Order: sequence, then C-alpha cells, then structure tokens
Amino acid sequence: MGGRGTAARGPRRLRRHACAALVLCGALALTACNGDDGSAGAAGTAPDASTATPSAAATSSAAPGGSTPSASATSSKKPAPAATATGKPKPPAPAPTCDHKMPISPDEIAVYRYTPEGGMLSLIVKHGNWGCPVAGGATPFVTVGEETFIPVADDAKITAMAPILTGSVSKPITAHELTSWLESHPNKGLVFHYNVNHRGMIETLGQEEYTP
Repeated sequence: MGGRGTAARGPRRLRRHACAALVLCGALALTACNGDDGSAGAAGTAPDASTATPSAAATSSAAPGGSTPSASATSSKKPAPAATATGKPKPPAPAPTCDHKMPISPDEIAVYRYTPEGGMLSLIVKHGNWGCPVAGGATPFVTVGEETFIPVADDAKITAMAPILTGSVSKPITAHELTSWLESHPNKGLVFHYNVNHRGMIETLGQEEYTP
C-alpha cells in the first residue's frame, strides 16, 4: 500500500512540473512576441510631420526655382517718399528807379555867394535839380555846370527861413540881410525858388530848403 501511493504521486508531480514549465514557456513566448511587435511597429511607423527636420521644412516652404524672401523682410521695406518738387525762388522785385525828368530845374538855384561887381547886386549860383533820395530820406540838390551870376532887382521880394532865420516858415528879409548871411556863411548852397523879370533880374527869391 505504501509503495503504490508513492508510485501514484510520482506521475502527478511530473505532470505538475510539466504544466508549470509550459505555462512559463508560454508567458516568455508571449512576452517575446509582444516585444517584437512593439519594436516592429515603431520601426515601421512613418515619422510624424511635426518632428520633421528644419531642412526638410525649409525645402518644402521654398518656391520652385530658388528661395524667396520671408514675409517679414518684404513687409519691412517701405516705399520711398515721392520727391517734392520745389519751385525756384523768385528774384527780388527791382527797386524803383529814380529818373530825372528834367535834367535842370528851370526855377530853382543853389546860392553860394554874392558879388557887388558892375554896380549891382548879383548872386553867384549853380543850376541843378533834385536827385534821388539818400540814406535818411534826404533828397540832395544835384548841381550841374559852372557857377553863374544872376543880378537881383532893387525891389526884389526875398523870403528866408532856417538857417538864415530861426524856424521853418519863410519870412520876408531884405537884400542886405541876405548878403550879410552869405558873407559869413559862404558856399552853403542854399536852394531858392526864383523868378526873373523881363530884364533878366531876380524879382522873387524864396528859400526852399537848406542843403549843407
């Protein structure tokens, strides 16, 4: 009885060991197959587009026939401003010219001195005309030619103002007052407005302006 029981348990133990071996082998085989399938799937899968290399991305974005400038570089270029046409400056207006309509004034003289030669009073004068205004607004009496003698009538009406008299209003004076001032102030060139009578003698003499 004891030997039979032992003989019966012997085959059972062998079967248990065999089954355990088969189970372990199956588990290893399954693990090996799963490992092969995982690696094969990883190797056979196409690379993701997001993991593409920069060179491939640049090549795919370039236009056929060569590379094109980026959008940022193109947009940064601003059009050149249009040239503004500037007109030429206008030349200054010509200054008004001073034109002597009459080279010699017919009724004005510059008185310089006097002389009693020939038994009559004569004024030593020069003819001329008013010139162009100078600095300060003064207008000079421009004389021409040589000095001339003009006799004065005994009854000539003579008027004067500054500097012969004080003030700017003409007042009557005598011939003696005029000659006395000319004797002490020769060659001043006082400008007088004058008229002559039929004998060619001064009958009116009125001082117009003092010209130093």
